[in-house]
Amino acid sequence: MSLVNFRDPAVLSDPEGRRIRPGVLYRSAQPFPAADEATVAQLRTCDIRTVVDLRDTRETDPADWAAAEAAGIAVIAAPVNPATDGLTERLRTMVTAADLGDYYVLLAESAPAAVAAAVEAAARPGAVLLHCAAGKDRTGLLTALLLDLLDVPADRIVADYARTAEALPQIFAGLAERHRTALNDRTRVTDSQGRELSIPAPLLQAPAEAMSVFLDRVRTRHGGAAAFLPTCGVRAETLGAFRAKAAIPA
Repeated sequence: MSLVNFRDPAVLSDPEGRRIRPGVLYRSAQPFPAADEATVAQLRTCDIRTVVDLRDTRETDPADWAAAEAAGIAVIAAPVNPATDGLTERLRTMVTAADLGDYYVLLAESAPAAVAAAVEAAARPGAVLLHCAAGKDRTGLLTALLLDLLDVPADRIVADYARTAEALPQIFAGLAERHRTALNDRTRVTDSQGRELSIPAPLLQAPAEAMSVFLDRVRTRHGGAAAFLPTCGVRAETLGAFRAKAAIPA
């Protein structure tokens, strides 16, 4: 089955082709139910040689990318746990789209090793695919950081993020099928201690304001992606390699 919520952010975030090369960076939801021949064909058509899986280990299954790995496509685990204690408290108090944007900041700050691993993978030769479960939250913030690194305007990054709203019904159907007990009504999730939580409404959407707030907070708190990523352990050589691979020279 082809990947859901699959796209090249360059198409919407840089349609004039001034900042980011097309065919370098892709994003999607996780494979439903697992990667198969059609998924591998989709990856090969786009020259995707590396898949970055941002899901926590509790969300993954060895079969998810087995077909891709058998075809020689590298799968890099960069797990981001969205239900640590600090993040769980933020989930409990989340009401608005702006709250979701603040949650994204905490999510990125809580997982420096995963952020660094994802950027390292993105700098590898060939195209790279970033994905989490829905391809919205963790995938969205990593994609946003990479686009910001290439000086893509914030409003274009926001527009690419918000496009996920079109795929949410299909995403939720896939997640409900895979996690039938936990997600069948799309309203319950558990934290790291197994405590049941209600999913806040903004987390079930892809509101433009959330990404706008995320980018603004990263800029005001950290000086933008170019300053934030080194604090996560991303080496200067890696940033240079990704820019050389993905940026269109001025």
